[in-house]
Amino acid sequence: MKHRLLILFLLVSAFTTAAAQTQTPDSGIRAGREHDAYILPDSTRELIEQLHHMPNIEVGKGITFRPWNDRFEVTMRFRMQNLLALNFDDNLTLTQTDARVKRLRLRFDGYIFSPKLVYSIQLGFTSHDSEPLPDGDMNIVRDAIVYYVPSEVWNIGFGQSKIKANRARINSSSALQFVDRSIVNSEFNLDRDFGLFGEVNPLRGDGFNISAKASVTSGEGRNWGSSSKGGFAYTGRLELYPLGRFKAKGEVIEGNYEYEERPKVLLAAAYSYNDRTSRLKGQRGALMPDNEIRSMGAYFVDFILEYRGWAFYTDFMGRTCDRPLFAGDPTAYVYTGQGLNIQTSYLFDRKWEVALRNSTLFPSDGIRPLAGYRNRNQTTLGVTRYIIGHSLKVQADISYDTYADRDPRIIPDNFNRWQLRFQLELGL
Repeated sequence: MKHRLLILFLLVSAFTTAAAQTQTPDSGIRAGREHDAYILPDSTRELIEQLHHMPNIEVGKGITFRPWNDRFEVTMRFRMQNLLALNFDDNLTLTQTDARVKRLRLRFDGYIFSPKLVYSIQLGFTSHDSEPLPDGDMNIVRDAIVYYVPSEVWNIGFGQSKIKANRARINSSSALQFVDRSIVNSEFNLDRDFGLFGEVNPLRGDGFNISAKASVTSGEGRNWGSSSKGGFAYTGRLELYPLGRFKAKGEVIEGNYEYEERPKVLLAAAYSYNDRTSRLKGQRGALMPDNEIRSMGAYFVDFILEYRGWAFYTDFMGRTCDRPLFAGDPTAYVYTGQGLNIQTSYLFDRKWEVALRNSTLFPSDGIRPLAGYRNRNQTTLGVTRYIIGHSLKVQADISYDTYADRDPRIIPDNFNRWQLRFQLELGL
């Protein structure tokens, strides 16, 4: 806002100066003959053009540059998350301390040649963000994709990006109600991959909306490179909006920060088939033993309800694999089973938010002896103080973990029962 006021002040000053410089004794007569329009000198016009093309700076929307000819546009953003996490066992003995910059990212978005040719680049610079490949290579490129967007109805992209599968993973980590996503999402999400991405929005407007998203990707995850054994991953997602779209893309931003005056609902389902992948979690995880490959499926169901500061989410997801075990390594396995995540929240005066989440993992019978439990449950209570929306906020949450039929040989007695986390999010 201050930036815009400065531009307005300079424009008014330039116009006033130009008017004074061009005023002569007979200027009133000339002005009348020219319909009372002042003739601005070339230098003033150039100044106005320069002000028009100055970078636009807004918190949460980055710094936008656009040249004189409007042939391209680039918006630069950065964000960081500073985390302090304390883990305790059942006797409240401190077992682990985590203090670090969890996420530090730089992002560039815009178009080139035409507003219909859109690109997005995102880099991550922490160990959590880079997620080294199994061979140890660093992996700082998170997104690098170009979209062709001929209209609001459809678009197609080529490059590396998030697979549009489950709601929690589509959400940016900067727009969460808790310090991080749930244990269910951590186990089953597909993350990013390289390939073709498409989206169709045939029904739009205030009433019933529908959206379909699909992708054909490498199936090995981001920046994997070449593979002589793998097939492709085929993913499709269908979204239904019975009461219309959410404000400000609220379906991918947790919490009802925009305060929906009328109830808004999302019901979505997705399925992904990864043909002959070489990693234990498809697009993620360690390499399978003895260079083996497996095919696996993943399914997702999402429900969102937002109304007057209230938000309610349900995420159900799972993974299937015909051969989850490995003869060459009896300790390795593909985690098959399901997970259920339920969370709700309320926003007070667009400043404070209280959220509650319950997450449960259900390993399948075949891998249960290796997982070491019949089910795992985590309950998390979170508090967020919004200073400038999701761009500047302070978060704290506390989690409690339980394991049903826990095998102490796999999950020791001093496992992390409690977790207390504090995080500062700052983004431009």
